[in-house]
Amino acid sequence: MSPPPVVYSVIEPGIARIVLNRPEARNAQDTGLLYALNDAFDAAARDVAVKVILLAASGPHFSAGHDLRETGSIADQMAPFEPVGTWCGFGCAGAEGRMAREKEIYLGLSERWRNLPKPTIAEVQGKCIAGGLMLAWPCDIIIAADDAQFCDNTVGMGVNGVEYFAHPWELGPRKAKELLFTSDWLSAEDARALGMVNHVVPAADLAAFSLALARRIAAKPAFALKLAKESVNAAEDAQGRLSAMTAAFALHQLAHSHNMQVHGMPVDPGGLQVRSRAAS
Repeated sequence: MSPPPVVYSVIEPGIARIVLNRPEARNAQDTGLLYALNDAFDAAARDVAVKVILLAASGPHFSAGHDLRETGSIADQMAPFEPVGTWCGFGCAGAEGRMAREKEIYLGLSERWRNLPKPTIAEVQGKCIAGGLMLAWPCDIIIAADDAQFCDNTVGMGVNGVEYFAHPWELGPRKAKELLFTSDWLSAEDARALGMVNHVVPAADLAAFSLALARRIAAKPAFALKLAKESVNAAEDAQGRLSAMTAAFALHQLAHSHNMQVHGMPVDPGGLQVRSRAAS
């Protein structure tokens, strides 16, 4: 039997740990991994004894982003899974089916994880590319190993950015534009200086540091933690975060449709080579 794409465990009272478990694919996100991750987050959210959730990844890299090697039609890719959102129609022709899929498994799941009523901590090592940001960014706290590197190279593939378009809130508008325009890498220390990352630690200390932080958080009353998280999220949303992300998602779908008309595929094929080099 193949190993599970995600491993979930309660590692000690009050603390759950979720591990992305496709190291041979650099934890690239196929549909199965994303739904397995959602199941794990649901398990932690519904366990009243769990107060803090850690998200980690096996292997040298956190995530190489979307798994573009996934085969079959959109309807076939979605068929084994029960949607958690209401936007369906994955078998529809044209832009409709693709938009339905991406609204469900990319924007929808990431937003769902962002709003989990418990503190979440991402442990990021190695490369975190494009869609990988959509796993780390929904978490409340990001701890980066000193070898961590972050990149959204989707503009090079003819798209305006990843579906969960949190760049201006994570990086500030000017740095967000620079990283999108250039597809350059952001080091762990640079990410910390921008406020995207809370702490940078030696790679060998990543798990221990994150667990120690989780223990300090888990010592607080669960309801107060939920309310504090809700308060900060509400402040972001009052600034227009969700409306702006919805607009960016619509432009993302326009880019896919444009590329289908011009190149016969949803991304610019020239950018696939750039992505392949970045993920290696």
